[in-house]
Amino acid sequence: MDKQPSAFRKLHEGPGAFIFPNPWDVGTARILAAIGFEALATTSAGMAFSLGLAEGAVSREATLAHCRRIVSATPLPVSADLEKGFGDSPESAAETVRAAADIGLAGCSLEDHTGDRNDAIYDFGLAVERIQAACEAARTLPHDFILTARCENFLWDRPDLDDTIKRLQAFEAAGADVLYAPGLHDLATIRTVCEAVSKPVNVVMGMPGATFTAQDLAQAGVKRISVGSALARLAFGAFVQAAREMRRDGTFTFSQQAMGFAELEGFFTGGGE
Repeated sequence: MDKQPSAFRKLHEGPGAFIFPNPWDVGTARILAAIGFEALATTSAGMAFSLGLAEGAVSREATLAHCRRIVSATPLPVSADLEKGFGDSPESAAETVRAAADIGLAGCSLEDHTGDRNDAIYDFGLAVERIQAACEAARTLPHDFILTARCENFLWDRPDLDDTIKRLQAFEAAGADVLYAPGLHDLATIRTVCEAVSKPVNVVMGMPGATFTAQDLAQAGVKRISVGSALARLAFGAFVQAAREMRRDGTFTFSQQAMGFAELEGFFTGGGE
């Protein structure tokens, strides 16, 4: 019997584009759910910053524990940013999918970034084999699971659109459900990518230079819009500015911009938006 499509998959099949924000802890997940978003994604960078670590430095165990907390925080479907997964081989990519499903995630993304700045992108053949193995693992699960395949060229000084499209097309042929090339900075390029594939395309907003609206992106063919670490960086930025004001000036004007206690608490007691 075919698996029934999940609520998460149905979001990808509806009209237009949907916004898919990225909390970095239980509190932010619950706030986003209270505001009315229909699905959530973890952020590997936001997770790392909340643990006082650099991106890529969080262990497998800590990553899965973090994802489990986000899944448990709300009834919403959650997809995890699992970077390259928990190894380099196709077998490790498959194991990553099984581990993600075991903790209740509705999906996850896997990158073709190696984690090595000196050799940043997996060779084409290995990159495709990894996605194929991950997709095969997803198909063996007892429930629906959405695999997002990411091409990281534009984030690692390889702004090669032809190679990016070639990889996304190969990931689609391997069975990926969603395709994603972060770092695209103009609508024409985004439209070209969307037209080159038939599966839903994810685009990230909140990066420098990318200020398009959800309507702009939907008209370009985008289905899913995430914000990566942007919300976490916004919050940490406000925190750092406040700390520097106290240390440098001995003043506390930052408190004028702080959310009221009752309003914030309302998100966790059922009184929020």
